[in-house]
Amino acid sequence: MNCKHGAFLLLAFPSSLPISSGPKSVIYPKFCTSPSAFLQRKPFLLPVKKATLQIRASAADNGETANWSKWIPTSALAADKVLRLIAGATASPIGQFISSPTTFLHSVDPRIKLVWLLALVVVPARSHIIMRFGLVIYLTLLSIWTLPKDVWMDQLGRVYLLSGLLFITLGLGSDGVPPLVQSRTPPPAMMGLPNLPASLRGYSYVIMKLGPLTFTRKGLSVASTAACLTFTVFQSASLCLATTTPEQLACALRWFLLPLRHLGVSVSEIVLTLLLSLRFVSLVFDEVRNVALGIVSRRIDWKQLTVMETIDMFFNYFRRIFKNIFNHAEQISQAMVVRGFKGDSGAHKIYFLSESSFGMADFVSLLCLALVIGAAILSDTFI
Repeated sequence: MNCKHGAFLLLAFPSSLPISSGPKSVIYPKFCTSPSAFLQRKPFLLPVKKATLQIRASAADNGETANWSKWIPTSALAADKVLRLIAGATASPIGQFISSPTTFLHSVDPRIKLVWLLALVVVPARSHIIMRFGLVIYLTLLSIWTLPKDVWMDQLGRVYLLSGLLFITLGLGSDGVPPLVQSRTPPPAMMGLPNLPASLRGYSYVIMKLGPLTFTRKGLSVASTAACLTFTVFQSASLCLATTTPEQLACALRWFLLPLRHLGVSVSEIVLTLLLSLRFVSLVFDEVRNVALGIVSRRIDWKQLTVMETIDMFFNYFRRIFKNIFNHAEQISQAMVVRGFKGDSGAHKIYFLSESSFGMADFVSLLCLALVIGAAILSDTFI
């Protein structure tokens, strides 16, 4: 009688006894029949549990373990928020002409505006601190009066934030560390001279001290100059571009550069380059905003992406921006060639300035400019 089952020899070792490290022998099962009958059986696989590796970090020294990955600030630094901020920041582009409502600055001659821009760059650097802050207040009130509410609130908020950061950084960092050198001049008592009397007004070089940081008069001067100059440059240029068309600015610059023709300067190429640049600024802002809105509208689940995938998305974002900008530049060049432009900048005529004439707004602007320059000279001399 043939037996269809094989008997295996099972050995059980006590858990307390150590396993011998001596030579090992293979124990073969005993078959009721020949070994070929057992080899003809179909093999089968036993399920094996998948080994998993979990890393935990200790939150304290008491032996407790906690998952450290939950402390990574993924939601606060989400790429979706960054793209929304980019789309919101470019919603009101700098350098865009605002045709309505028509204000006092729209009727001022563009040549006078360029003179104002030059004066607002020089005056804050060469005037008293009171005059610097006065120019900041003057430009703030002029922006509120001239620009629409949503535009001036957006622009003033960002420019004030940048100027405030410069003021705090330079004020505390320019003279915050005390010098390590000592004066080599001997005291007056050793030279037989009387001591200098103390200041009657209570002069103090150190204005404020915040721990290791010191806010001095030198820091105040440097910080106020840099912050006020930054504010006046950005906001005055924004006001000029918002109330003046690119053609008017290009024509005004051409009027100032005409004497340089006798020196061999290509004035026509400079003016045409400026005109194309002013036209192209708004396109750049539009592309940055449109591509950011396109990514946000696709509702990408950023939490499921790895760090490298997120970086790759941002690389694709910037690549798409540059690709669209280059496409716009090629379309502009093709449009100029189709309209007959063959590289001669002198053939590009601008007629806007021929229609302008000096009026009451221009005389008032020149009078205000003279008052500002005179006040800056007097403040630097008498204060």
